[in-house]
Amino acid sequence: MADYMSEITKKIKDRSLFNEPLSKYTSWKVGGPADTFFAPDNRDELSQFLKSNYDKPITWLGNGTNVLVRDGGIRGSVISTKKSLNKIKKEADNTCRVEAGASCMDLALFAEKNQLGPAAFFSGIPGSVGGALTMNAGSFGHETWDFVESVEVIDQDGVIHHLDPKDFTFSYRTVKFPFPLCFVSCLMQFPESEITTKSELKSMRDQRFKTQPLTEDTCGSVFKNPEREHAGDLIERAGLKGYRIGGSSISTKHANFIVNEGNATSENIEDLIEYVQEIVSSQFDVELETEVRIIGEKLSVKNK
Repeated sequence: MADYMSEITKKIKDRSLFNEPLSKYTSWKVGGPADTFFAPDNRDELSQFLKSNYDKPITWLGNGTNVLVRDGGIRGSVISTKKSLNKIKKEADNTCRVEAGASCMDLALFAEKNQLGPAAFFSGIPGSVGGALTMNAGSFGHETWDFVESVEVIDQDGVIHHLDPKDFTFSYRTVKFPFPLCFVSCLMQFPESEITTKSELKSMRDQRFKTQPLTEDTCGSVFKNPEREHAGDLIERAGLKGYRIGGSSISTKHANFIVNEGNATSENIEDLIEYVQEIVSSQFDVELETEVRIIGEKLSVKNK
């Protein structure tokens, strides 16, 4: 056991990256450096890293969608599960265990292969299952937590806990945690009477390609839909499609997407978000709330 832990400690030391640019790990391809960046291979490495983190701030990063990392970067440690903790396993006729690093698309494909459903909607969520759990992501009329039976989480001391949905408070694109944690896996249960079909996946894929800028660098939807409204519709009615700040612009295909045209900074994107909020508020008296998480420090703050 001592040799095993020694080997894990060495791997953690060897693979920890310092001053690592987070633009390499976000779908917008922007973001300043992390003081420390670590991608665990398994639960043991994740737990040991947390136990040796010595009270540094921790930021969790999944597939890097639905997040804007500011140009000044992130202090403390950033832990990425994008290339690990990504297994999906069927446990019973209508349940499966999904690790947090698995992509939502992989979950949709697994559900189709194993006749679970309705899970085609996960193909419309661009991030990881961990990210979907964190924000109660959804599409096509369904939300992630509709199908969660239980969750496995890890706290900032590296201790694993098993929790039930009743331990959380969740609503539209919002989840409140009982304590600081990261999702490790979840058990999902689907109705026995429904399955996910290839035709559903194809139909949803075709619809998304038709209406969303999937081939460009975006984070997914930027704003939550206000009650009885659609954020994209409000932005389009405000005449903002195609509006640019620096290297970022409002998509001409879907106004609730902001595109990095190749040379955008996080500041460009954040300024554009704030401009959209200001214009929509002044024209329609509607306050748009961001769906995307904005994290890290502005460049000017770091350089002081």
